Amino acid sequence: MTEAFLYDAVRTPFGKFGGGLAAVRPDDLAAHVIGEAVRRAPGLDPERIDEVVFGNANGAGEENRNVARMGTLLAGLPVSVPGTTVNRLCGSSLDAAIIASRQINTGDADLMLVGGVESMSRAPWVLPKTEKPYPAGDLALVSTTLGWRLVNKAMRPDWTVSLGEATERLAEKYGVGRQAQDEFSANSHNLAAAAWDAGFYDTLVAPVPGTDLVRDEGIRPGSSAEKLAGLKTVFRTEQGTVTAGNASPLSDGASAAWLGSETAAGLLGMDPLARIAGRGAHANDPQFFGYAPVEAANKALAKAGIGWDQVGAVELNEAFAAQSLACINAWGIDPAIVNRHGGAIAMGHPLGASGARILGTLARSLQASGQRWGVAAICIGVGQGLAVVLENVSTAVRDNPSAPAAKG
Repeated sequence: MTEAFLYDAVRTPFGKFGGGLAAVRPDDLAAHVIGEAVRRAPGLDPERIDEVVFGNANGAGEENRNVARMGTLLAGLPVSVPGTTVNRLCGSSLDAAIIASRQINTGDADLMLVGGVESMSRAPWVLPKTEKPYPAGDLALVSTTLGWRLVNKAMRPDWTVSLGEATERLAEKYGVGRQAQDEFSANSHNLAAAAWDAGFYDTLVAPVPGTDLVRDEGIRPGSSAEKLAGLKTVFRTEQGTVTAGNASPLSDGASAAWLGSETAAGLLGMDPLARIAGRGAHANDPQFFGYAPVEAANKALAKAGIGWDQVGAVELNEAFAAQSLACINAWGIDPAIVNRHGGAIAMGHPLGASGARILGTLARSLQASGQRWGVAAICIGVGQGLAVVLENVSTAVRDNPSAPAAKG
């Protein structure tokens, strides 16, 4: 089996709903990160790209005509480069990376560009199509920004509760209180602000031309649990714990990453950062979607042949503080190794882009720390989770000269 490696990753700053990226179409956001990825590969002949795989959770608006293909054309890539779009909701771009890594493993591809995009600001309102023309009654517009819409009546009601109500139920089930959620959220903001100030994101983020946004827009430096405690709960007025402060905000953004075989090092003109060592997917009750990363990550670690005691870094997408804490507690790991450079509660969660964001951040985090093993994990609406295990190539070679490594 051919090994798959991650060579580079880049993303836009993440903008708030209606904020700094709201005027940019999602296909243009995708084209931007595709173009940046190509620009950062000094040895690349774009004709050698086997395929572009992008994630997108909505697909109902300006990204509707296969945004991966649209992005490649808008970025000026050769028309011979194929593109396909993946929808696994919040896990879409991590799924894109998983799919691409399998193509590399089987020898079907040597060089894959993966990523994802979402403009939650520009997600359209839709009108249900009637069975017959000219209905006598009123029809209601439905927002496609987030969550359930146009629900099938055959679905069990407890499966189709809002994401926030689902998180309240998860917090109750796993004993995650309001104070712990607020403390976790404040830490996310402060870690993200510190990482930006230290220059960690300088090589990971490429601002979008024509916008003023140079950093993730939602970060609030100096956040504290005491300040967040003053926010009202959103989904339950009594005995609720989920607020706008301990949940990820609606966001806009795009991300991309190069995956390839050993041969790709020569095609790109760069050395790999990490090896894709394990992958995992898991599904559970839809209303407990936030807990699905637990078993997804456990499966990925088993595939990689390692245990949690060997993991030095975790990038867990912070959909909500409650579900993040439930996962961390279930794994029994030190919270200090999770999201060292902030998470989605601070930086934002543009659904289709988040999976590739955490994967790229994990690779750079391993590179910076020298840790060998890392896990990227994400929860997904309707009760799913995905995870990928990365092995830091430079550390693997140092610790074990016979370990797989690409040659630049």
